[in-house]
Amino acid sequence: MAWFSRLPRIYRVAVAALLGAVAPLGQAPYDQPLVMLLVFSLAFVLMRRQSRRNDAALIGWAFGVGYFSVALIWIIEPFQIDPDRHAWMAPFALVFMSMGLALFWGGAFGLARQLSSRTWPLILTWTAAEALRAYLFTGFPWASPAQALVDGIAGQSLAWVGPHGVTLWLMSLAWALSFPAAYRGRKVMRVGQAGLLCSAIGLFYLPPSAATALFTGHWVRLVQPNAAQHLKWQPEFAQQFFESQLSFTAAPTTGGTPTPSLTVWPETSIPWSLETAAPVLSQIAATAQGRFTALGLLRREETSVFNSMAVLDGDALEPQVYDKHHLVPFGEYIPFGRFAAKLGLSGLADTAGTGFASGTGPELLDFGPLGRGLPLVCYEAVFAHDVNASPDRPDFLLQITNDAWFGRNIGPQQHLAQARMRAIEQGLPLMRAANTGISAMIDPQGRIIASLPMGVSGFVDAPLPRPMPPTLYSRTGDIPIVILLVIGLVTAKLWPGPGGVRSIRD
Repeated sequence: MAWFSRLPRIYRVAVAALLGAVAPLGQAPYDQPLVMLLVFSLAFVLMRRQSRRNDAALIGWAFGVGYFSVALIWIIEPFQIDPDRHAWMAPFALVFMSMGLALFWGGAFGLARQLSSRTWPLILTWTAAEALRAYLFTGFPWASPAQALVDGIAGQSLAWVGPHGVTLWLMSLAWALSFPAAYRGRKVMRVGQAGLLCSAIGLFYLPPSAATALFTGHWVRLVQPNAAQHLKWQPEFAQQFFESQLSFTAAPTTGGTPTPSLTVWPETSIPWSLETAAPVLSQIAATAQGRFTALGLLRREETSVFNSMAVLDGDALEPQVYDKHHLVPFGEYIPFGRFAAKLGLSGLADTAGTGFASGTGPELLDFGPLGRGLPLVCYEAVFAHDVNASPDRPDFLLQITNDAWFGRNIGPQQHLAQARMRAIEQGLPLMRAANTGISAMIDPQGRIIASLPMGVSGFVDAPLPRPMPPTLYSRTGDIPIVILLVIGLVTAKLWPGPGGVRSIRD
């Protein structure tokens, strides 16, 4: 790609951005990880043509802008809920979010060139950038490269090395495929690259060969009211949605399946806060006929508002309550909220003027004969390290969410893929109730046992799988990958390599 080096800078930036915009075809709902791999390989080729750190950083940043602009296109959807107030903000949100996240990738490209004239350090710096993206500024690891592999055999390695380990492997593969035909041993190289490519296709697209999940004998009912976000809080519709969820809870089973031991309603599934909802909770408990019910609602404590999950064990007198602790910035709260409130700024889901308050952290809830569950409210299922921070190993993961904010296509499907990642990483089943979909029971291999599609009002009964033994990742977290990255980066610094940036001996 010598022609690329001869282009004016603005055209090189445009080419990098266009390539980056193709890579998200690996993510849901397109699910073409091979396309992502090949585009990432081309990014290594572009990197090989950059002789200066700043040029490399600019190319990496442009590639990232293209990638995130397409992968996060769903981010404009929340601004359409109340278009008169927020629609004008949608393009700015997408542009600034994409440009901001792309800084991680630009920094990775620039640092790789700073460290070495070779291209292999980009494997490490790119992976490190993705790890930082998951942690810094409360983190936002949405659309990570590892997320694209959840359907195939390759996705099962999440149980061993977690999302950043999978990203490291994917970047290594992209680097190996990036060597040009001018390599002095090109015949051997081409045979090796062909073998790698064929193995990648198999690992990406062949489903896991693990045995069918074993089940606990308990069944769970997942309720999906399909409450459109712009109607959800209007009194006449709120009552209607509440009554439909009651009817789904009371509905008889079909096909001879056992009576569910647990019914799950989605995030903020009732319009009453916990302090005023005692009669309503009693009504829900009576409808469930003594069975466990988990539902989302708001909880107020003095001037604070929490996005919470309540678990009713039959009498609803003293429900177990979990408060969401990992909040959505600019959605559930605005940084420097009190100052922002004076300027008239508030989060899209903010009901308190200064945003929601954060809970104390991950905790387990008791579901009687089903065991203990780790509650995840919406966005919390995005973070592998949050799930790994559970105070003890749960028997299952329980996510309630309101994906009506994200539209009916890209956002909810990517959110489902992240939930499946958490199940694989922990070796645990995950049950998921989503307001407008996709509600699903997911087994410890990340396979969907039963589900309700987007835009459907109803319920689905599903057997609860047994947990698998603790995975390696659930025991170690991200520490081994961090150590490996540090060793690799130190090595790159001490061994920069001869021959200039056009050397292909890397």
